[in-house]
Amino acid sequence: MSFEIKIPIFEGPFDLLLFFIQRDELDIHDIPISSITNDFLGYMEDMERLNIELASDFIVVAATLMRIKAKMLLPRVEKDEEGNDIDPRDELVKHLLEYMKYKSVLNTLEEWETEMLDREKRGNLTSEINKIEEEIGVETELQNVDLFSLLRFYQGAMKRLEAEDNAPRHQVIKYPYSQEERQSSILKTLVDRPKFSFIELVEADFNNVAIVFNFLAVLELLSQNKITIEVHEGFNNFDIKRIDNAA
Repeated sequence: MSFEIKIPIFEGPFDLLLFFIQRDELDIHDIPISSITNDFLGYMEDMERLNIELASDFIVVAATLMRIKAKMLLPRVEKDEEGNDIDPRDELVKHLLEYMKYKSVLNTLEEWETEMLDREKRGNLTSEINKIEEEIGVETELQNVDLFSLLRFYQGAMKRLEAEDNAPRHQVIKYPYSQEERQSSILKTLVDRPKFSFIELVEADFNNVAIVFNFLAVLELLSQNKITIEVHEGFNNFDIKRIDNAA
């Protein structure tokens, strides 16, 4: 017995976001960032398990969603020049609306193209090509090609090849982190210890990506009332404390 598994492949990250919004009938101007970020990261993890390579645009949008999520969890609210609150989701909504506009135009153009192809059929291509060759004198031009022209063409082709070889290339490094794993690690540590310093998490895996994942994990656990923090003097460190069930 054979089984068929169908995983939807989306044209880009905004196409995937619009799918989640339409699927859950969400208001595009009031997107629940937490749930849609989890759905987005879940889709990326499914693609990685199936060894399907995603474009770098998906990684950029995933980082943007996590940044927006972190801003919405923080108590500090940014304000514009007029003193109005700035919604961290505004920029994302703007891009989604622009993408929807261009996508609708592309769908219309594809329909027009299909309609025109159905109306107008191509004629005798061989006859048309021969007629064009006679008008522009292709054979005459080939007869006038000399060694200098060929060498100049070869030199130009080699320069373009060298430019392509020396073009900058970006390498995407995959880090073995996830929000679920980071949150679970923090809670397991608090089973044996009533509290520990955030610096311990930083020193255990000292790189920028790990620090961001750990910080977002602390924010998420705070929002779920699973932990509390104790801030020391200054702003360089704080303790992560477990919440007593009896209390």
